[in-house]
Amino acid sequence: MPVITVEAGILNKEQKCTLVKDLTKTASHIMNVPEQAIIVLLKENDMNNISFGGKLMSEGNAYP
Repeated sequence: MPVITVEAGILNKEQKCTLVKDLTKTASHIMNVPEQAIIVLLKENDMNNISFGGKLMSEGNAYP
C-alpha cells in the first residue's frame, strides 16, 4: 500500500483531482501495483505559513 504525500499551497478542487489522478496513475505504472492500492495525502499550507528567503509567501514573494 504505497502512500504519496504532497505538501503545497492552497489548491482548488480541479487541481486536486488532476494531481491525485496523475500521481496515482504514474505510481501504479512505475511500482506495478493496482491504482486502488495507492493512497495520496494532500497537505495544503496557507501562504501565511510558507516562507522563502526569510519572507512569507503572503507578502508577495515569488517562487525561485
